[in-house]
Amino acid sequence: MTKSISAVGFELEQKQSEMIEKKIERVKYAEDLIVDLIVKVKHDKAYVFDANVNFKWGTQAHVSGEDFDFGAALNKMMDVLDTKIKKEKDKVQEKK
Repeated sequence: MTKSISAVGFELEQKQSEMIEKKIERVKYAEDLIVDLIVKVKHDKAYVFDANVNFKWGTQAHVSGEDFDFGAALNKMMDVLDTKIKKEKDKVQEKK
């Protein structure tokens, strides 16, 4: 799984980058199913996390999370991402 994390309109602090990396560990169970995970963080008035996931079988998923708090926005996005990955994984296993 290739990970790409980028900030739009501001510079990510070391602590924020580490926080994102640590949260991404949550989806490590699906590492062999994911080709790449692209996370973009925007900060205007609130933090907006957008993540695109490309699965090995050609499916793409897009999830996002938004909050005024960096950690809360990240958690919202990760919760949705985790659910989405589990659904995709279940779909593929059903077809086998």
